[in-house]
Amino acid sequence: MRYQLEYMKKYNSIIRSFGHLAILMLIASPMLTSCDDYLDITPDGQVKRDEMMQQTEGIEDALYGVYAQMRQSSLYGMALSIYGIDILSQEMDCYGSDFTENLGAYNWEYSDVLAWSEGIWTSMYNNISNVNSVLDAEAVKNAKEFPYTLYKGEALALRAFMHFDLLRLFAPQYTLDTSAQGIPYQTSFSLHTPDFESMTANYNHILVDLLEAEQLLADEGEHKGETDFLNDRQIHMNLYAVEAELARVYFTMGDKSNAMKYAKKVINESPFMLKEKTEVLNDVAGILSKKECIFGIYYAGFYSDVNPLLQQQQSYYSLTPRDDFMDIYNTEADGLDYRQTAYFTAVETGGEMHYRLSKFTDIYELNNISASRPTDLILGINLIRMPEMYYIMAECLLDSDNQKAREYYNSVRQHRGLEPLAADRQLTLDIITLDRQKEFFGEGLTYFNNKRLNLPMTSADGTTEYKASSDIYVVPIPDAEYANRY
Repeated sequence: MRYQLEYMKKYNSIIRSFGHLAILMLIASPMLTSCDDYLDITPDGQVKRDEMMQQTEGIEDALYGVYAQMRQSSLYGMALSIYGIDILSQEMDCYGSDFTENLGAYNWEYSDVLAWSEGIWTSMYNNISNVNSVLDAEAVKNAKEFPYTLYKGEALALRAFMHFDLLRLFAPQYTLDTSAQGIPYQTSFSLHTPDFESMTANYNHILVDLLEAEQLLADEGEHKGETDFLNDRQIHMNLYAVEAELARVYFTMGDKSNAMKYAKKVINESPFMLKEKTEVLNDVAGILSKKECIFGIYYAGFYSDVNPLLQQQQSYYSLTPRDDFMDIYNTEADGLDYRQTAYFTAVETGGEMHYRLSKFTDIYELNNISASRPTDLILGINLIRMPEMYYIMAECLLDSDNQKAREYYNSVRQHRGLEPLAADRQLTLDIITLDRQKEFFGEGLTYFNNKRLNLPMTSADGTTEYKASSDIYVVPIPDAEYANRY
C-alpha cells in the first residue's frame, strides 16, 4: 500500500513529465513522424526535457514513466504474456477468434497478427527511447555517486531487458546461428536510427549494459529506505533482477558457466526464496509474489484487463487453457501438485465442465473485497520469479553433476507439493522442461524456452504439430521498420 500511494502521487508528475518528453520519446522509434514535424517542435521540448532532467525528481519521474509504459497492453500487460506469447506457445486459445487462430498458427501476415507484432516493436522502441533520454541526462551520463549511479544502473538494465525480449522474439535462437542478423540496438537518444547488427553484437551490447548496471547497483542495499524511490525494490530493476537477467541471457546464449554463476548468486545472496506449497494459491493473482518475485511491474489495473479474458466466457474473446493441460500437470506428478488447483478453476456451463486460468485473477477484486487486501501486497505483473533460477541451475548441471541438478529441480517440486523425483529415475531435460511449463503456465516463458531448445509445438487443440523452425520461432520484423529506414 505504501508503494501504491506513492506511485499514485508520482503518477500525476509522470503524466506532466511525459507531456514534455512525448516529442522526443518518439523520434528514436522505428515508426516516426516526419523530420519536418520534429524540427517544428523540438526546441521547446528539448528545453523542458533538459530542465526536468537536472533534478533527481525529474529523473525519477522519467524512470517511473518507463516502468509505467512497460505495462501497456502492447507490451507486458498483455501482448508479451497472456494475450500473445502464450498463444504462440499453444498454452491458451480462444476458439472462434480469428486473431488467436492465426497467431496460434503462426500466420504472421494476417492483419491482426501484424498489428500485434508491430505494436510490440513500436512500443518497445519508444520505451527504449525513454530510457535513453534518462541515460542522456548529464547527471546520469556522468554518474559518479549515489543516487545518480542508481538511476544509471536501473536505466542500463531496463535498456538491456527490453532489447533482450525484442531479440528473442524477432531474431533466431542464438545457439543455432550466431552470425544471424539481430535487431537495431538503440543506445542514443537522437534522430539517428541505428543499423541492424548481428546477434553476436546485440548480445555484446546487452551484456555490457547489464554488467555495468550490476556494478552501479552493487551498493543499493546500503541506501535502503533513504528515499521513496528505494522502497519496494521488486518493482525496479534492482541488483538481483540484473543478476537474474544475466543468468537468463547467458543461458539463452548457451554459456552454462556464467548462467550458473548468476543464477547461484541470486539463489544464495538475494532475499528472495521459494514459497511454501501452502502459499501457492493466489500468490501471483494480480500481485507480485512476496517471496519469489525478483522483478515485476506495478499495475493496479491488471485485474480489469485479465478478468474478461480469463474468468468470463465470452465467445470470440475469452481465453481457454489448451485441451490437454490436465495431462501436463498429471505427468511426473507423484504427490499433490498445488499449482493445479491454484492455477485453474472448474466452471460448469451448459451442463459441461470447463476450466479457466485463474492464476492471475485478483480474488479481492473478484469478490468485491479489495479493501480487505493485505497492505503489504503490491498489485502488478511478475516478470522474473525465483523458480527460473532453480531450473537454470538444474539444466546447466544436468550432464556434469546430475545429483546436484536433482537437488535444484527437487527444490521446486517439493515447494509445489510434489515428492522428490524417485531415486531410480534419471533426471532428464524433458522432465525439467515439463515442470517449467507447469510453473510458468500463462506467464509468457514457455515459448521462449521451447525456442531455446528448438522444440516442436503441438496446437492447443491437439490437432496440429508444428515442426521447430524459424517459421514458428522468428516473428518477422515489421515492414514499416524497413520502409521508414530507407
